[in-house]
Amino acid sequence: MEAAIGALSELGWAGATMTVIAERAGVSRGACQHHFPTRGDLVAAAVEYVGHQQMEELGRRAARLPADQRRTESILHMLAGFYTHPLFVAAVQLWVAASTDEELRSQLVPVETKVGREVHRLTVSLLGVDEREPGVRELVQATLDLVRGLGLANLLRDDSARRKKILHRWALTLEDALRPRSGRKAGD
Repeated sequence: MEAAIGALSELGWAGATMTVIAERAGVSRGACQHHFPTRGDLVAAAVEYVGHQQMEELGRRAARLPADQRRTESILHMLAGFYTHPLFVAAVQLWVAASTDEELRSQLVPVETKVGREVHRLTVSLLGVDEREPGVRELVQATLDLVRGLGLANLLRDDSARRKKILHRWALTLEDALRPRSGRKAGD
């Protein structure tokens, strides 16, 4: 699985052929195709496998987050790490390829939907918010969209300095927007 993700991250969809993936995995092309009849099958399985691993790693990182006033910003930086990881680079390659490949799209959409839902749930839990409150679901999703966009900006060049400033400012904005209504001062 790591061979498929590595090839996809480094070579893109066009370069991540079954032959290249089999060579990187140290197996024959036939052995690879025995388990995964198409490249789409292999890549979808690899993305699901590594996505599961990433969710486990996010869980481990979440357990080490501070409980102090820096928590929200720490959560955002943790999420930014998820969206700048080589798995995200591979996912972007897949998204682009799937935009014109119906078979790949049909395999990728359910995996991406599941990972997206799990990241959303984890973020809600880490922020300690209730999605039943008006606007909370949208704020969490906007946060994930923002961090994903910052991950995309990082594809072409190291964008870490700008990302750090944006995440700091968004943490302050998000904390204010998510503060319980009962804790708000008059005029907020």
